[in-house]
Amino acid sequence: MSRPLRFIIIPKVAHPWFDEVNKGAQAQAEILKRALGVDIIVDYIPPSIADVVEQNTALEKAARSHPSGIAIDPVDAVDHMTAIQRIKDEGIPVVLFDSPSPDTSFTSVGNNFAQQGLIAAERLVELVEYTGKVAIMQGHPSAPNHKERYKAQMAVLQKYPGITMVNGGIDNDDIETAFQHASATLESHPDLAGYLCCDASGPIGIANAVKKAGKVGKVQVVSMDGIKPILDAIKEGVIESSSSTIPKMQGSMSVLMLWQASLGVALPQMIDTGIEVITQENVDRYLAESL
Repeated sequence: MSRPLRFIIIPKVAHPWFDEVNKGAQAQAEILKRALGVDIIVDYIPPSIADVVEQNTALEKAARSHPSGIAIDPVDAVDHMTAIQRIKDEGIPVVLFDSPSPDTSFTSVGNNFAQQGLIAAERLVELVEYTGKVAIMQGHPSAPNHKERYKAQMAVLQKYPGITMVNGGIDNDDIETAFQHASATLESHPDLAGYLCCDASGPIGIANAVKKAGKVGKVQVVSMDGIKPILDAIKEGVIESSSSTIPKMQGSMSVLMLWQASLGVALPQMIDTGIEVITQENVDRYLAESL
């Protein structure tokens, strides 16, 4: 075999959604290995918490190992992540996933995050018949994809005079934090009509809080993403639906782009991996695929 290639995947934080990204990355590595006769290794290095310092530390440690390329989901805007540009300048290919970038020198693998937020918000306001209190739980406020979803959802809710917006908390990409904020929001607003979120931690915490408060069916929840706990909650009817990314595809395409970059191929600015709307009508298919 030729010289091994080693790519590193650095997510925002250790989380079930990023585990799905890693599955897609590993699967793509196996496909390339079989097709090309090249040994391809994918190392998955999740920080313990979603934090700029933690992620920069992981990134710098990864760079010191001289990998063939790095894919990262930045927890902050790229120009705030000091290590990213420096590593790229050192000649190590860097691809962003699940994150937009205004810097056209970086390839971004993901979807239209504003559109994703818009789909969720428009679906929710229709469910609550364009009236009542609607809460939005933010994810990690500095994360570019979370910010785009939040702004899009806010813009939709502001269009409808019958909707009153409620602060649904900030989960910082942590499920237990999401549960705590959702529980407090439900207690403070017993007449809450709907709940939106901006990441994959929010809906799990919200669903658990809605169940504990006995509000299933009374509070409409439209989610982000489609990992198994979210799919289970849709199946149960706790979450009405989800505007979902496709994490395995993001991992797969990230590795494919890093392999192309390792050959010196010019990469596109954006790889759009799409948005899926998951409902009770189609959730069984997604549950089967999650096994």
